[in-house]
Amino acid sequence: MNSGLSLLMTADAIGGVWQYSLDLAGALAPLGVATTLVTLGPRATAAQRSEAADAGVTLVESGLPIDWLCDGPEPIVAAGEQIAAIAAARKVDLVQLNMPTLGARARFSVPVVAVMHGCIATWWDAAHGTTLPIEYRWQRSATHQALIAADAVVAPSATHAGEVARHYGLLHPPLAIHNGRTPLVERRADAPARSLFTAGRLWDLVKDTALLDAVASRLPVGFRAAGATRGPHGETVVPDHLMLLGQLGTTALTAELATRPIFVSAARFEPFGLAVLEAAAAGCPLVLSDIPTFRELWDGAATFVPPGDEDGYVAASEALLDDPMQAATSGDAARARAAQYTPAATAAAMASLYARLVDERRVAA
Repeated sequence: MNSGLSLLMTADAIGGVWQYSLDLAGALAPLGVATTLVTLGPRATAAQRSEAADAGVTLVESGLPIDWLCDGPEPIVAAGEQIAAIAAARKVDLVQLNMPTLGARARFSVPVVAVMHGCIATWWDAAHGTTLPIEYRWQRSATHQALIAADAVVAPSATHAGEVARHYGLLHPPLAIHNGRTPLVERRADAPARSLFTAGRLWDLVKDTALLDAVASRLPVGFRAAGATRGPHGETVVPDHLMLLGQLGTTALTAELATRPIFVSAARFEPFGLAVLEAAAAGCPLVLSDIPTFRELWDGAATFVPPGDEDGYVAASEALLDDPMQAATSGDAARARAAQYTPAATAAAMASLYARLVDERRVAA
């Protein structure tokens, strides 16, 4: 495919969407899609700018706000208008909003794809199971407006697509296009290490770090944990037994995964789970919470434990620790499944969607 399209994509430089955007942009280039990446929030680091250059991305650091760091809709409405202006000035063929709220009121002259990596409504339901507090309802309203206004809506899993459709009353669920990730580990260890590892937003309630900490207290091996322990609104977790590594850069994360530790996730909610994919691609055995997203992606390639089942996590981890052959088989199965979730596969599906939307707009004009 050589679509010869120019794309403006939004991202922030402080979360998983950054890596998703770079991997996607890099895989789109051979398909004839040139990407301008407009960042929101804090400026990219020098290492991130280098990554963007390596991916062939034109980087525009806008300094515009991120919705989950705002107290009301006004800054996001203004940011959406500025993104529309940037798109018009650069004469792009279409726009991909990885923060859909930007499209709530802005008017774009080209097709818009809204990608639902996550949202406050679906997260709150998973975390609390109660009505969304009034202070967050503007985000839900803005997201709903954006989903209705978009020319296409994409989610990273069929599970999350269904959750989005249910929460926002959509007539049709978003298009499910799985995320992809370039494997970090080129040469993996022959046998999995006799250790445990997890990575992600440790402060996030739905990650159930407290359960992982309890599991760590009952195992005879180290349980290492990478990620932030303090969230943007003061959310804090203070584990007593996990070996905290802080937020790891690519080199340090690669070194952790190269030993093939048992990767454990106790998440009660996950739209996709990029950290799981990174571990699987390195050949790590997977012990995952038995939630619909993980079943969709990893059924037959992971050990599943009911969410919140501390004894179950201990038993599953001990079984792999005590049986190196089974751990190796499990890691190999995870690696084989991970080979399905590549940036090239994601890019092929997205490029096909882009071309269809641009063609439809041209015919309508």
